[in-house]
Amino acid sequence: MMRIPVGLVVVTGLVLSCFEPVAVQAAPDAKDVQSVLDKAIAYLKKTQTADGSWSPGRAGVGVTALVVAGMLRAGVPADDPALTKGLAFLEKSVKKDGGIYDTGLQNYITACGVMAFAEANKGGKYDTVLKNATAFLKGIQMTDADPKDMKGGGASYDGKGRPDVSNTQYLVDALIAAGVPKDDPGLQKAIKFMGRAQNLPGETNPQPWAEKTTDDDRGGLTYVPLDPDNNPHKTPNGGLRSLGAMTYAGLKSFLYAGVGKDDPRVKAAVGWIKRHYTLDENPGMGKAGLFYYYHTFAKAMTALGEETIEDSKGTKHDWRQELFDTLKKQQREDGSFINAGDRTFGEGDPNLATAFAILTLTYVKPKP
Repeated sequence: MMRIPVGLVVVTGLVLSCFEPVAVQAAPDAKDVQSVLDKAIAYLKKTQTADGSWSPGRAGVGVTALVVAGMLRAGVPADDPALTKGLAFLEKSVKKDGGIYDTGLQNYITACGVMAFAEANKGGKYDTVLKNATAFLKGIQMTDADPKDMKGGGASYDGKGRPDVSNTQYLVDALIAAGVPKDDPGLQKAIKFMGRAQNLPGETNPQPWAEKTTDDDRGGLTYVPLDPDNNPHKTPNGGLRSLGAMTYAGLKSFLYAGVGKDDPRVKAAVGWIKRHYTLDENPGMGKAGLFYYYHTFAKAMTALGEETIEDSKGTKHDWRQELFDTLKKQQREDGSFINAGDRTFGEGDPNLATAFAILTLTYVKPKP
């Protein structure tokens, strides 16, 4: 089963006949969004521990980084006491090798740390931290020395195990947040791996299983594009199932790395999204990782640059308003969010789910 740790987190106007540009940016009312944000932020300020962290434990650095990044993006000033303590905790988590982590899950947690420090990097305060952290991430990225090795360019939890799309998208997000140029070799290698995870047979994915993709899965991305015979997302005909969060992860990664909007990979991913557009679940995973899905969805749609999207039934969706309405309904009285019972992504921890919700809302909220 796909496992994305609790330390996880935090990173496109395609002109197609399915999109219609609008004159005014479609978005919920800024005051309504701010009201939800204020309640969520107030909740997290109450759950911060004495050492400045949130959810201390195996992946506490990752959760703390996501909370800090979310608060900063939401407009909380860096000198706010909660952020001062949170950043101080993260600074103590910077290792001599450049990574930012506590135990294990070095790629995920370092990537989240990069996103937090990038948001707080006023006046170049964290330039050295960001430089060393990106070097660390690229150092544990899978080599692509052998063109026949389908692992090349991917990222795993620790640089030793098998790579996957989720780890790789966080590598991409971190490099972009740190200001790495789009033509950076590490970034371009990551995009090649993403192509091998897409149900799009051809030059970018020459693997035999891609030829077995169904029309329903075509264009989407799977979680691990390797070992199809023993893959938990294997389809009856020998292909690999496309998943919601992974498809949005691939789409935004392509666009972040400079892949053109008319590129077949982008068009195919958007086509899959049109056929599977939903905010009721994380397609292919049900309710698992729902807040992770919302965050990835929001970043991908923002990168795509379209304010409305038309699904395969011809229904046009104002995705910002729909995403806001979906999140608002799920906010609890104390301001928190939770995905009860989610052990795959750890969103049973309200600190993690609330951090994802805040990050998502920063992409929903209209710019001033």
